[in-house]
Amino acid sequence: MLKPLAPQLEYPALPLDESRIFKPINIALLTVSDTRTFADDTSGDILADRIVEAGHKLVDRAIERDDASRLVARLHGWIDNDDVDCGISTGGTGLTGRDITPEAFDRVKTKDIPGFGELFRWLSYDSIGTSTLQSRACAVLARGTYIFALPGSNGGVKDGWDKILVHQLDSRHKPCNFVELMPRLREQ
Repeated sequence: MLKPLAPQLEYPALPLDESRIFKPINIALLTVSDTRTFADDTSGDILADRIVEAGHKLVDRAIERDDASRLVARLHGWIDNDDVDCGISTGGTGLTGRDITPEAFDRVKTKDIPGFGELFRWLSYDSIGTSTLQSRACAVLARGTYIFALPGSNGGVKDGWDKILVHQLDSRHKPCNFVELMPRLREQ
């Protein structure tokens, strides 16, 4: 029997501060795909269910083809909409010629959030080993709106939500979280 290349990692379960109030946020969900429809968008369904189960409001859900201009237009619409606190996309983060989600994010961003992609790949190594190198999962801040890009696979969506976003989008998460920064994101 072959030994694993690296030991299975244990992640600390950081406590929630129950004295803090949970603040649900408004999340828009986008599937980037040339082939998916709402009837077979399993990764989008997984993410939509998890968003609602966590107590947040799913304010929009869409599917866009792998077309940078259409994706940028959709993102600008969300960024300019005061009812959207956060956008999460699934798909288009690979290495093929049609995978353009990170490039579209570059066209709308104010700031990169490099730790998101770094942490995503580190965590997904447990699930898929060195194949995690093929993921360009990323996150940006765009004029005060968080936008996260997850892979289109069911496993990638689960890793991104269950191991990172469910915690960082919970206002009770200690020692800090994305939600508590929201009132200050548009400061000059």
